[in-house]
Amino acid sequence: MQMSKTQTGFLLPLGFVILYGSGFVATKYGLQNISPLAFLLIRFFIAFILLLCIAHFLKVSWPKSIKEYLHISLAGCLTVAVFSIGVYISIDLGVSPSINALIIALQPAVVTILAMKVLKEKISKKHWLGLAVGFIGVSFVVLEKFDLSSSMSYGIFMSIFALVGLSVGNLYQKKYCSNMNLFSGGAIQTFASAFLVLPLMVFYEEVRFNFNMDAVYAILYMAVAVSIGALSLLYIMIEKGEVSKVSSIFYLIPVCAVIMSYLFFDESVDLSVVAGILAILLGISLINKKGKTSE
Repeated sequence: MQMSKTQTGFLLPLGFVILYGSGFVATKYGLQNISPLAFLLIRFFIAFILLLCIAHFLKVSWPKSIKEYLHISLAGCLTVAVFSIGVYISIDLGVSPSINALIIALQPAVVTILAMKVLKEKISKKHWLGLAVGFIGVSFVVLEKFDLSSSMSYGIFMSIFALVGLSVGNLYQKKYCSNMNLFSGGAIQTFASAFLVLPLMVFYEEVRFNFNMDAVYAILYMAVAVSIGALSLLYIMIEKGEVSKVSSIFYLIPVCAVIMSYLFFDESVDLSVVAGILAILLGISLINKKGKTSE
């Protein structure tokens, strides 16, 4: 079934931004009751079981070689596990969802540069201008929340670690896993991610788990809405378009994170946020506008 331009050009990005952006806030809620790696292990295991059941019920295709399994697993470890480990530990150390979203919003610039080298994508001057305008917009949205006086250096490092994993993982996904079935591939990737997290939790973390409904809601939301919903939308968009343009959508994630933080954690929204949103929308329109490419 072919998707219309409206679906790939508007509905898919909108759904992805809402699910992915709200995931930063759901993570903060969950970490109030459960340690980061334990949270991730439970989330990945639930997503794996659900995806395995869906793949079995729909009788979807599975990889036909060990090499395909390894490519899909590695892409999942980068895009899912490394990214999530960095963000979860960062938020647990006190770095806010908004600051995490700002750092992850550097992803378009990182992916654009890497895509030129790895995937040989040509980047237009308007694309570069859009990246710059979009990042300025992101800065307007969350820069005022950045507190250099607090001891967040390790948390910031983990956010950057997450950014690198996500950026490299997206490119690896595009290059080696573009024909991956969403459900069987998703099951492989969540299993590989859980396999990576388990020893880290055992040897690194002092596990804590305060069982209550807030923890249950956060785990289920992250397992279903983010691990299955948001990542499926991301992989569809990567398959349909240039990875450098798809990555520009990440500029909208801090906006969603700030709005969600306002609704759930009473964080302020002022004129700088409005200005930032307008700049982000302008940046994305420049990135996706057709023009002559620079050599």
